[in-house]
Amino acid sequence: MRASIEVADIFRAAGPAYRVAHAGHLSLIQLKVMSAIEHCRTAALGGHVEACEDCGEWRIAYNSCRNRHCPKCQGAAARTWLAEREADLLPVGYFHVVFTLPAEVADIAFQNKALAYDLLFKAASETMLTIAADAKHLGVRIGITAVLHTWGSAMTHHPHVHMIVPGGGIAPGGKRWVSSRPAFLLPVRVLGKLFRRLFLARLMALHDAGRLSFFGSMAYLTERRAFLRHLSPVRKKRWVVYAKAPFAGPEAVLAYLSRYTHRVAISNSRLIAFDESGVTFRYKNYRRDGADRQQVMTLGPDEFIRRFLLHVLPRGFHRIRHYGMLAGSARKASLA
Repeated sequence: MRASIEVADIFRAAGPAYRVAHAGHLSLIQLKVMSAIEHCRTAALGGHVEACEDCGEWRIAYNSCRNRHCPKCQGAAARTWLAEREADLLPVGYFHVVFTLPAEVADIAFQNKALAYDLLFKAASETMLTIAADAKHLGVRIGITAVLHTWGSAMTHHPHVHMIVPGGGIAPGGKRWVSSRPAFLLPVRVLGKLFRRLFLARLMALHDAGRLSFFGSMAYLTERRAFLRHLSPVRKKRWVVYAKAPFAGPEAVLAYLSRYTHRVAISNSRLIAFDESGVTFRYKNYRRDGADRQQVMTLGPDEFIRRFLLHVLPRGFHRIRHYGMLAGSARKASLA
Protein backbone atom coordinates (compact mmCIF):
# COMPACT_ATOMS: atom_id res chain seq x y z
CA MET A 1 0.00 0.00 0.00
CA ARG A 2 1.28 3.47 -0.91
CA ALA A 3 2.47 5.59 2.02
CA SER A 4 0.30 8.68 2.57
CA ILE A 5 3.39 10.90 2.10
CA GLU A 6 6.50 10.02 0.14
CA VAL A 7 9.89 11.60 -0.41
CA ALA A 8 8.85 11.78 -4.07
CA ASP A 9 5.92 14.06 -3.18
CA ILE A 10 8.30 16.52 -1.50
CA PHE A 11 10.73 16.44 -4.41
CA ARG A 12 7.94 16.97 -6.97
CA ALA A 13 6.49 19.91 -5.04
CA ALA A 14 9.67 21.65 -3.89
CA GLY A 15 12.33 20.22 -6.21
CA PRO A 16 11.93 22.65 -9.16
CA ALA A 17 12.36 25.72 -6.93
CA TYR A 18 15.27 24.05 -5.14
CA ARG A 19 17.06 23.45 -8.45
CA VAL A 20 16.66 27.09 -9.41
CA ALA A 21 17.80 28.38 -6.00
CA HIS A 22 20.87 26.15 -6.00
CA ALA A 23 21.75 26.21 -9.70
CA GLY A 24 25.46 25.62 -10.14
CA HIS A 25 25.83 24.09 -6.68
CA LEU A 26 24.22 20.71 -7.36
CA SER A 27 26.25 17.90 -8.88
CA LEU A 28 25.04 16.00 -11.93
CA ILE A 29 24.52 12.86 -9.82
CA GLN A 30 22.40 14.82 -7.29
CA LEU A 31 20.25 16.16 -10.11
CA LYS A 32 19.85 12.65 -11.50
CA VAL A 33 18.79 11.33 -8.08
CA MET A 34 16.18 14.07 -7.75
CA SER A 35 14.81 13.33 -11.23
CA ALA A 36 14.74 9.57 -10.63
CA ILE A 37 12.81 9.89 -7.35
CA GLU A 38 10.34 12.38 -8.85
CA HIS A 39 9.61 10.14 -11.85
CA CYS A 40 9.68 6.75 -10.09
CA ARG A 41 6.52 4.74 -10.83
CA THR A 42 4.96 7.49 -12.91
CA ALA A 43 4.00 7.66 -16.58
CA ALA A 44 7.31 9.44 -17.26
CA LEU A 45 9.15 6.10 -17.00
CA GLY A 46 6.55 4.12 -18.94
CA GLY A 47 4.77 1.02 -17.71
CA HIS A 48 2.49 -1.84 -18.66
CA VAL A 49 -1.12 -2.91 -18.27
CA GLU A 50 -2.02 -5.87 -16.07
CA ALA A 51 -5.37 -7.57 -16.71
CA CYS A 52 -7.21 -10.38 -14.94
CA GLU A 53 -8.35 -13.09 -17.39
CA ASP A 54 -11.26 -14.10 -15.10
CA CYS A 55 -12.94 -10.83 -14.09
CA GLY A 56 -11.54 -8.52 -16.73
CA GLU A 57 -10.26 -5.97 -14.23
CA TRP A 58 -7.12 -4.17 -15.34
CA ARG A 59 -4.62 -1.72 -13.90
CA ILE A 60 -1.61 0.26 -15.05
CA ALA A 61 1.73 -0.53 -13.40
CA TYR A 62 4.39 2.14 -13.92
CA ASN A 63 8.10 1.32 -14.01
CA SER A 64 10.49 1.90 -11.12
CA CYS A 65 13.52 4.17 -11.38
CA ARG A 66 15.78 1.56 -9.69
CA ASN A 67 17.98 4.32 -8.30
CA ARG A 68 19.78 3.16 -5.16
CA HIS A 69 18.85 6.37 -3.35
CA CYS A 70 15.10 5.96 -3.98
CA PRO A 71 13.12 4.90 -0.88
CA LYS A 72 10.55 3.02 -3.00
CA CYS A 73 13.04 0.95 -5.00
CA GLN A 74 15.29 -0.38 -2.25
CA GLY A 75 12.83 -2.89 -0.77
CA ALA A 76 12.92 -5.15 -3.84
CA ALA A 77 16.69 -4.74 -4.19
CA ALA A 78 17.16 -5.77 -0.55
CA ARG A 79 15.02 -8.89 -0.99
CA THR A 80 17.05 -9.98 -4.02
CA TRP A 81 20.35 -9.37 -2.24
CA LEU A 82 19.20 -11.24 0.88
CA ALA A 83 18.13 -14.29 -1.11
CA GLU A 84 21.67 -14.48 -2.50
CA ARG A 85 23.25 -14.06 0.96
CA GLU A 86 21.06 -16.57 2.79
CA ALA A 87 23.14 -19.52 1.58
CA ASP A 88 26.27 -17.89 3.03
CA LEU A 89 25.09 -17.89 6.65
CA LEU A 90 27.04 -20.12 9.03
CA PRO A 91 25.50 -21.95 12.04
CA VAL A 92 27.33 -19.69 14.51
CA GLY A 93 26.60 -16.52 16.45
CA TYR A 94 27.01 -13.23 14.60
CA PHE A 95 28.23 -9.91 16.00
CA HIS A 96 27.34 -6.36 14.97
CA VAL A 97 30.27 -3.93 15.05
CA VAL A 98 30.11 -0.21 14.15
CA PHE A 99 33.03 2.06 13.21
CA THR A 100 32.25 5.81 13.28
CA LEU A 101 34.29 8.81 12.16
CA PRO A 102 34.69 11.72 14.65
CA ALA A 103 32.98 14.97 13.62
CA GLU A 104 36.26 16.72 12.70
CA VAL A 105 37.12 13.92 10.27
CA ALA A 106 33.53 13.59 9.01
CA ASP A 107 33.73 17.21 7.83
CA ILE A 108 36.77 16.32 5.72
CA ALA A 109 35.01 13.21 4.44
CA PHE A 110 32.02 15.22 3.26
CA GLN A 111 34.19 17.23 0.85
CA ASN A 112 36.11 14.11 -0.24
CA LYS A 113 33.43 11.44 -0.28
CA ALA A 114 34.90 8.83 -2.63
CA LEU A 115 38.37 8.86 -1.03
CA ALA A 116 37.30 9.21 2.61
CA TYR A 117 34.46 6.68 2.52
CA ASP A 118 36.75 4.18 0.80
CA LEU A 119 39.38 4.83 3.46
CA LEU A 120 36.76 4.29 6.17
CA PHE A 121 35.98 0.86 4.73
CA LYS A 122 39.65 -0.09 4.37
CA ALA A 123 40.80 1.13 7.78
CA ALA A 124 37.86 -0.49 9.60
CA SER A 125 38.15 -3.83 7.83
CA GLU A 126 41.95 -3.97 8.23
CA THR A 127 41.53 -3.19 11.91
CA MET A 128 39.12 -6.09 12.39
CA LEU A 129 41.20 -8.55 10.34
CA THR A 130 44.47 -7.56 12.05
CA ILE A 131 43.23 -7.80 15.64
CA ALA A 132 41.30 -11.03 14.95
CA ALA A 133 44.42 -12.61 13.42
CA ASP A 134 46.53 -11.70 16.48
CA ALA A 135 47.20 -14.83 18.55
CA LYS A 136 46.57 -12.77 21.71
CA HIS A 137 42.94 -12.50 20.64
CA LEU A 138 41.36 -15.01 18.23
CA GLY A 139 44.30 -15.90 15.99
CA VAL A 140 42.02 -16.56 13.01
CA ARG A 141 40.90 -15.18 9.67
CA ILE A 142 37.39 -13.80 10.16
CA GLY A 143 34.74 -12.80 7.63
CA ILE A 144 33.04 -9.41 7.40
CA THR A 145 30.03 -7.99 5.59
CA ALA A 146 30.27 -4.19 5.83
CA VAL A 147 27.63 -1.58 4.96
CA LEU A 148 28.23 2.19 4.74
CA HIS A 149 25.69 4.60 6.23
CA THR A 150 26.37 8.34 5.99
CA TRP A 151 23.43 9.69 8.00
CA GLY A 152 22.16 10.09 11.51
CA SER A 153 18.46 9.66 12.26
CA ALA A 154 17.82 13.37 11.53
CA MET A 155 19.58 13.05 8.15
CA THR A 156 22.67 14.97 9.30
CA HIS A 157 26.06 13.85 7.97
CA HIS A 158 27.30 11.00 10.18
CA PRO A 159 29.48 8.51 8.26
CA HIS A 160 29.86 5.09 9.83
CA VAL A 161 30.24 1.45 8.79
CA HIS A 162 28.05 -1.36 10.12
CA MET A 163 29.71 -4.78 10.13
CA ILE A 164 28.17 -8.22 10.51
CA VAL A 165 30.86 -10.65 11.68
CA PRO A 166 30.56 -14.41 12.35
CA GLY A 167 31.64 -15.34 15.89
CA GLY A 168 34.90 -17.01 15.00
CA GLY A 169 37.11 -17.77 12.03
CA ILE A 170 39.41 -20.13 10.20
CA ALA A 171 42.66 -21.02 11.94
CA PRO A 172 46.03 -20.73 10.13
CA GLY A 173 46.32 -23.62 7.71
CA GLY A 174 42.65 -23.46 6.81
CA LYS A 175 41.64 -26.78 8.39
CA ARG A 176 39.98 -25.74 11.64
CA TRP A 177 37.22 -23.38 12.81
CA VAL A 178 37.88 -21.45 16.03
CA SER A 179 34.88 -19.97 17.80
CA SER A 180 34.91 -16.71 19.72
CA ARG A 181 33.51 -16.48 23.22
CA PRO A 182 29.68 -16.53 23.15
CA ALA A 183 29.24 -12.86 24.08
CA PHE A 184 32.63 -11.37 23.18
CA LEU A 185 34.38 -10.99 19.84
CA LEU A 186 37.28 -8.51 20.10
CA PRO A 187 38.25 -5.71 22.58
CA VAL A 188 36.69 -2.45 21.36
CA ARG A 189 39.35 -0.18 22.88
CA VAL A 190 42.09 -2.04 21.01
CA LEU A 191 40.02 -1.82 17.81
CA GLY A 192 39.48 1.91 18.32
CA LYS A 193 43.19 2.68 18.75
CA LEU A 194 44.27 0.76 15.65
CA PHE A 195 41.39 2.21 13.59
CA ARG A 196 42.42 5.75 14.59
CA ARG A 197 46.07 5.13 13.71
CA LEU A 198 45.36 3.51 10.35
CA PHE A 199 42.79 6.06 9.24
CA LEU A 200 44.75 9.17 10.23
CA ALA A 201 48.05 7.90 8.75
CA ARG A 202 46.39 7.21 5.40
CA LEU A 203 44.38 10.43 5.47
CA MET A 204 47.63 12.32 5.98
CA ALA A 205 49.19 10.44 3.06
CA LEU A 206 46.28 11.48 0.83
CA HIS A 207 46.79 15.11 1.89
CA ASP A 208 50.54 14.94 1.22
CA ALA A 209 49.82 13.50 -2.22
CA GLY A 210 47.53 16.45 -2.99
CA ARG A 211 44.49 14.24 -3.46
CA LEU A 212 42.18 15.96 -0.94
CA SER A 213 40.04 18.96 -1.87
CA PHE A 214 38.72 21.68 0.44
CA PHE A 215 36.13 24.37 -0.23
CA GLY A 216 34.42 27.26 1.53
CA SER A 217 35.16 27.60 5.23
CA MET A 218 37.51 24.58 5.05
CA ALA A 219 39.69 25.89 2.21
CA TYR A 220 42.45 26.75 4.70
CA LEU A 221 43.05 23.00 5.28
CA THR A 222 44.86 22.81 1.96
CA GLU A 223 47.91 24.09 3.87
CA ARG A 224 49.71 21.21 5.59
CA ARG A 225 50.25 22.89 8.97
CA ALA A 226 46.59 23.89 9.19
CA PHE A 227 45.60 20.33 8.34
CA LEU A 228 47.85 18.94 11.08
CA ARG A 229 46.42 21.42 13.62
CA HIS A 230 42.89 20.38 12.62
CA LEU A 231 43.70 16.72 13.21
CA SER A 232 45.62 17.28 16.44
CA PRO A 233 42.59 16.94 18.79
CA VAL A 234 41.32 13.73 17.13
CA ARG A 235 44.72 12.08 17.51
CA LYS A 236 44.18 12.21 21.29
CA LYS A 237 40.46 11.53 21.26
CA ARG A 238 39.10 8.03 21.79
CA TRP A 239 37.61 6.71 18.54
CA VAL A 240 34.57 4.74 19.58
CA VAL A 241 34.01 1.30 18.11
CA TYR A 242 30.66 -0.13 19.13
CA ALA A 243 30.07 -3.88 19.43
CA LYS A 244 26.61 -5.25 20.11
CA ALA A 245 25.80 -8.60 21.69
CA PRO A 246 25.54 -11.42 19.12
CA PHE A 247 22.35 -11.97 17.16
CA ALA A 248 19.94 -14.70 18.21
CA GLY A 249 20.53 -17.03 15.26
CA PRO A 250 20.87 -16.70 11.47
CA GLU A 251 17.23 -15.59 11.03
CA ALA A 252 17.92 -12.52 13.19
CA VAL A 253 20.98 -11.75 11.06
CA LEU A 254 18.85 -11.79 7.92
CA ALA A 255 16.21 -9.62 9.56
CA TYR A 256 18.89 -7.09 10.49
CA LEU A 257 20.46 -7.12 7.04
CA SER A 258 17.08 -6.60 5.40
CA ARG A 259 16.73 -3.36 7.38
CA TYR A 260 20.28 -2.05 6.91
CA THR A 261 21.84 -3.09 3.60
CA HIS A 262 19.68 -1.06 1.23
CA ARG A 263 18.48 1.67 3.59
CA VAL A 264 18.46 5.28 2.36
CA ALA A 265 18.72 8.53 4.35
CA ILE A 266 15.01 8.42 5.27
CA SER A 267 12.23 5.96 4.48
CA ASN A 268 8.73 6.98 3.45
CA SER A 269 7.35 5.29 6.58
CA ARG A 270 9.00 7.91 8.81
CA LEU A 271 7.24 10.83 7.12
CA ILE A 272 4.27 12.23 9.06
CA ALA A 273 3.16 15.40 7.26
CA PHE A 274 4.04 17.74 4.40
CA ASP A 275 2.24 21.09 4.46
CA GLU A 276 2.83 24.85 4.65
CA SER A 277 4.78 24.42 7.91
CA GLY A 278 7.28 22.05 6.29
CA VAL A 279 8.13 18.34 6.32
CA THR A 280 7.46 16.54 9.61
CA PHE A 281 9.07 13.17 10.30
CA ARG A 282 10.01 10.79 13.11
CA TYR A 283 13.60 10.39 14.25
CA LYS A 284 15.54 8.85 17.13
CA ASN A 285 17.40 11.00 19.63
CA TYR A 286 20.10 8.60 20.83
CA ARG A 287 20.97 10.86 23.76
CA ARG A 288 17.67 9.89 25.36
CA ASP A 289 16.37 6.56 26.59
CA GLY A 290 13.03 4.83 26.60
CA ALA A 291 9.94 6.46 25.12
CA ASP A 292 11.71 9.85 24.89
CA ARG A 293 14.10 8.50 22.26
CA GLN A 294 11.41 8.63 19.55
CA GLN A 295 10.89 12.28 18.61
CA VAL A 296 9.39 14.40 15.85
CA MET A 297 11.12 17.08 13.76
CA THR A 298 9.85 19.58 11.20
CA LEU A 299 12.13 20.99 8.48
CA GLY A 300 11.43 23.42 5.67
CA PRO A 301 11.22 21.66 2.26
CA ASP A 302 14.54 23.18 1.12
CA GLU A 303 16.35 22.00 4.24
CA PHE A 304 14.76 18.53 3.95
CA ILE A 305 15.96 18.21 0.34
CA ARG A 306 19.40 19.56 1.26
CA ARG A 307 19.82 16.97 4.01
CA PHE A 308 18.61 14.16 1.77
CA LEU A 309 21.10 15.10 -0.96
CA LEU A 310 23.99 15.13 1.55
CA HIS A 311 23.88 11.34 1.31
CA VAL A 312 24.05 10.86 -2.44
CA LEU A 313 27.04 8.60 -3.00
CA PRO A 314 29.69 9.08 -5.70
CA ARG A 315 28.93 7.31 -8.95
CA GLY A 316 29.98 3.65 -8.89
CA PHE A 317 30.79 3.64 -5.16
CA HIS A 318 30.15 0.24 -3.54
CA ARG A 319 28.38 0.68 -0.20
CA ILE A 320 28.23 -3.06 0.64
CA ARG A 321 31.58 -4.85 0.81
CA HIS A 322 32.90 -8.21 1.98
CA TYR A 323 36.26 -8.96 3.59
CA GLY A 324 38.36 -11.82 4.91
CA MET A 325 36.91 -15.26 4.37
CA LEU A 326 33.77 -13.68 2.87
CA ALA A 327 35.67 -11.76 0.17
CA GLY A 328 34.66 -12.67 -3.38
CA SER A 329 37.33 -15.09 -4.55
CA ALA A 330 37.68 -16.89 -1.18
CA ARG A 331 34.01 -17.01 -0.20
CA LYS A 332 32.97 -20.43 -1.55
CA ALA A 333 36.06 -22.29 -0.36
CA SER A 334 36.00 -20.61 3.06
CA LEU A 335 32.32 -21.30 3.67
CA ALA A 336 32.73 -24.93 2.62
